[in-house]
Amino acid sequence: MKCEICNFKNPKGTVTAVIIKDSKILLLKRKENPFLGKWDLPGGYMNQNETPEQATSRELMEELGVSARLDFINWFPGSASWKEESFPILNHAYLAEINGEIKLNKEENEEYSWQNIKDLDANEIAFDSNRNIIKYLQKNWVDFSELKEIISQLDSSAKIKEINFYRSLLNGYFSKKMIDGKLIGAGWIFVRQTLLRKQAVLEDIIVDTKYRGKGYGEEITADLIKWAKENGIEVIELTTNPNRVAANGLYQKLGFKLHPTNHYLYNIE
Repeated sequence: MKCEICNFKNPKGTVTAVIIKDSKILLLKRKENPFLGKWDLPGGYMNQNETPEQATSRELMEELGVSARLDFINWFPGSASWKEESFPILNHAYLAEINGEIKLNKEENEEYSWQNIKDLDANEIAFDSNRNIIKYLQKNWVDFSELKEIISQLDSSAKIKEINFYRSLLNGYFSKKMIDGKLIGAGWIFVRQTLLRKQAVLEDIIVDTKYRGKGYGEEITADLIKWAKENGIEVIELTTNPNRVAANGLYQKLGFKLHPTNHYLYNIE
């Protein structure tokens, strides 16, 4: 009897975990075909009745012996094969903050390695969807050590958890200014839907002290405003220290109006 449904090219669900530490990503060396001996990202196929989050958690436990907090990055279509037959897949990529010490399952992978994201040749990674994940990270994310350097110029007491920086990139838009391959300025904007409108919070506009006075702060802020307009934001809000004279002058120049209000913070312990 002919299997009619087998002719449909519906993608199979797969998952990938992106684990980053000190701007390096965790790769596994494959121990079986396809892509025997190639570097790969942790992950695999979804099982029947599994959600993508459940599948990612299961794969991390099977391959690395760890649990993790997961944050969704994006979908990455691609292809895979079985017994020389190719088929489409839809890869669900997650940022993973792992808990516990890695205990590599050597039945599946030969070894693991932490490698600099920006130095990777994406075309050498196993599976086309994982290659596109690496390219996505190289295009949209920055070296955390460089970010820490310029943030310390704004607030020397600030202690930033690396994983929180990567999470922030998933919840809004990150504008960066690069010169000769080095990060010299950055800014963030985050969407917030209220009962009244779709608005966004703009914060942490930072330019390296060596490059201030050249218009880069204005360039970054204008880019964030452009993104907000393109994404249907109605109002942008920000707070800034009144002692930052140049920053206050820039915001007023670009059209921000001072909004008298009481700004409270409640620290949850």
